[in-house]
Amino acid sequence: MRIGQQGTLTNVWAPKGSRPTAVKQTEYDWVYIFGAVNPVNGKSSAVITPTVNTDYMNHHLRFISEEAGKDVHVVLVLDQAGWHIAKQLVVPKNISLLHLPAYSPELNPIERLWAYMKSHYLSNRIYKNYEEIFNAGTVAWNNITSEMFCSICNTEWTKHEN
Repeated sequence: MRIGQQGTLTNVWAPKGSRPTAVKQTEYDWVYIFGAVNPVNGKSSAVITPTVNTDYMNHHLRFISEEAGKDVHVVLVLDQAGWHIAKQLVVPKNISLLHLPAYSPELNPIERLWAYMKSHYLSNRIYKNYEEIFNAGTVAWNNITSEMFCSICNTEWTKHEN
């Protein structure tokens, strides 16, 4: 997920007869969140970075692997972003990557989380600088409880029987 700076007023959807506005920044600065959620138990991990690339993805995979433990196998659902399919990607032995079909964000459970975070914590705000954007991303992620992770990221197709 990308969080950034943008600074003018913009129109928003509202009840008929009203014309509310919301803040829209016009400067661009970004932070990115690499996130993973287990929708069964609510465990999660995230790395906030200044850009997206294979090196950061490798760092995130190592972190997920270490947090899960060597005796737990993780199936990580991903889209086909370049850093998810790069030849230089180093996938730990206890992780299997499940790439979704191209252009199918509706199948990716984490996309629901990005939408929730944007609508509840990140949209319609002015960020003064990079540090404030970084902190907003951190606060947004940390405000999501395990129960919320389970609820938001839960889908029928990811359930398994054991």
